[in-house]
Amino acid sequence: MHITAEPGESHVVLHLRGEFDTYYCHLLEEEIAAVQKSGMQLVVLNLRLVKFINSTALGAIIKASKALTRNGGMLVISRPSAFCRDIIEKVGLNRVVPVAETDEEAITMLIEKAKPAAQSDGPSEEDPSSVIFRMADMARLRHFVEQEKAKNPLHGHAFGDNWAGIGRMSGLDEDGLRFTWNGGKTDLTAFDMGQMLSVGTELLVKFRLPLLQRGYVEAKVTVSFLEERADGVKVGCRFVEIDDETRAAVGQYAQDMAFLKEELRKATDQ
Repeated sequence: MHITAEPGESHVVLHLRGEFDTYYCHLLEEEIAAVQKSGMQLVVLNLRLVKFINSTALGAIIKASKALTRNGGMLVISRPSAFCRDIIEKVGLNRVVPVAETDEEAITMLIEKAKPAAQSDGPSEEDPSSVIFRMADMARLRHFVEQEKAKNPLHGHAFGDNWAGIGRMSGLDEDGLRFTWNGGKTDLTAFDMGQMLSVGTELLVKFRLPLLQRGYVEAKVTVSFLEERADGVKVGCRFVEIDDETRAAVGQYAQDMAFLKEELRKATDQ
């Protein structure tokens, strides 16, 4: 396999050609290290001319993606060959690393990534990992808000009858989902968030299932686990009301992710 680097103003396009297997994983690792050493963290991986790819190579791509992400960067796969696309979709790699149809589309993704964002507000509704949640009992929300106002009447928390929180999904299976929440613009402490989302609280949630269904799916859940953290809370929820089609899609998603993890485990062990 050969790798050709095509540098841009703030990104690099790496064109791979040939067969990408275990023997050539070090080439990608060295190229990513060189890109980072040059000060760039945004990379397009063009796989148009890659005729073969194995599980170890997929693991190398994920490792490269994580290395870039740790430094505020991003990796996007572009123009995968028919063989690569089949493998990528089979193991669900496109749920971990974005895939674009053209280099231009990939570069646009990187540019959007590079735009300054208010990190303290957490994920946005457009983020595919977002979990949008509302209190099933709005009276409970209003009660909680009144308590907060009583504690600090000079502070205007960002609440209202139409309030919704946006967390980041950390796990999903047939029984329920897990997400983290940093409080968004509410300025709540982790303790306050824990009180608001205590075990037994019912929530109405919306979340996405990449590839399996467009847009958001909805369900009613009960909080079954809550952990306070320095930057917010981790919430575990059990499905209470969910339609059969969505449950089946969630089950398929969980199976696909389990398959991907097993493939990555094999790649790591090799």
